[in-house]
Order: sequence, then C-alpha cells, then structure tokens
Amino acid sequence: MKSISYNVNGIRAAETKGLSDWLLQEDADLIALQETKAFEHQFEWSPFREAGYHIHTESAVKPGYSGVAVLSRLEPLTVVHGVGESWIDAEGRVLRLDFKDFSFMSVYMPSGSSGEERQAYKMNFLEFFGSYVQALASQLPGLIVAGDYNICHQAIDIHDPVGNARSSGFLPEERSWFDQFLGRGFDDPFRNLHPERVGYSWWSYRQGARAKNKGWRIDYQCVSNSLASRVRAAEIHPAAMHSDHCPVSLALL
Repeated sequence: MKSISYNVNGIRAAETKGLSDWLLQEDADLIALQETKAFEHQFEWSPFREAGYHIHTESAVKPGYSGVAVLSRLEPLTVVHGVGESWIDAEGRVLRLDFKDFSFMSVYMPSGSSGEERQAYKMNFLEFFGSYVQALASQLPGLIVAGDYNICHQAIDIHDPVGNARSSGFLPEERSWFDQFLGRGFDDPFRNLHPERVGYSWWSYRQGARAKNKGWRIDYQCVSNSLASRVRAAEIHPAAMHSDHCPVSLALL
C-alpha cells in the first residue's frame, strides 16, 4: 500500500502547475492533501473519480483558508470529519478514514509564524491533539497520521538550526511535543529508515530558498507502533513543484 501526503498550498493554484497529472502518475492507494483552500465544489475532482478514487474533504468555515482532503482507492468503512472541537473543526484541519485493519488521517497542524495569538492557538491544538491521537491509536488497529505538522523535529530537519532556534516551527516546546508524540506510540518512518539523510519538504518563497535548498522538514506520515513493522519505504519528493511544499510518501506491506 502506497500513500502520499502533500500540502498543496491552494489546490486550484497547484492544479495550474500539473498537480492532478503528477498525483495520478504516482498511482497511490491513498492521498492526503492539506491547505486545499477550497470547498469541495470549487475543484474538478473528476480525473480522480475516473481513476477509481473516493473523494472526501473537510473545509474551513472561512473561504480560501486551510482545508484537508483524502483520496482513497479503497472505500472506507467510516469517515470522521474533524475532532469534535469547534475551535479546531471550524478551520478544517483533520479528516480520518477508517478501514478494516488501519485508519488514515490527513491533518494540517497550525502555524504560529504570524504572531503570538496564532502560536498560542498552535500550542493549544498540539496539547489537545496529542492526547486525541493517543486515544485513537489505542482503539484502532493501526493509524497513519499524514500531513503538515508545521514542526521540524530535529536539527537535521532544518537548514539552519542555530539561526532558527527561536522560530515558530522549531521552538523547544514544539520539538518537545514531537518527542512526546512519538513517545505516545508513534514512529517517524522517514527518520527511522534514513537516520542521517537531510531532506526537506517546505521552502520559503523568499530569497530563492528552494533553489538553495534552505528548507524545513515539516511534512510527515507517522504511524502508530502497531503498523511500524509493515513499513517498507518512506521518501520525500522535492522534484514535485506544485507548491512551496513537496510530497512525502510511505509504503506499507
């Protein structure tokens, strides 16, 4: 089973750069999208439906903001929109599909880079979400949490760890949360398989950061411990350039 996670930074804008063509060529079983910035009716999903995908979306109340989606070749048993908390769900950040022997979640964790208010929101989200997914992992046969975490976990995951030591996305308290998240029963397959590989999934649009590979690894497909033995590959795809992010993929037995 192959899954792809991709923050598209506006699905309609990404489509003008060939998003659908690239995704369909990859032939994944599951596709998690973040920051779609569109309601479901505002995007032409027919190429995916014709390719056999079931389409599920979760949009923010605010038009043109946030939003996640999951495209699945296998029809889910259950689709869970949001987490049951209005202060999170109004921003369209979480969507989960349950199957017989695993569940797959697309999550767009908040950014705190715009100021103190949003950083406080981010930390409140993280506090809630950590306990939420731990409870899910104990109830479900297996859980994949795919998405934009907006956190670089380790120094290897960011191009300038010293200069960004006080930047949102690499703050000590955010990195500590990631430690705790993994300690709650999750694995980061990319880092487990590639302990010394430098790979980034997001680059600022400013100062030619992508051309200089001055990036951050903030997109993940973490798996609950019950699925860890099934992981066969985890990769980052920087050649896909439909967004300021790039896709990350995971392969399971």
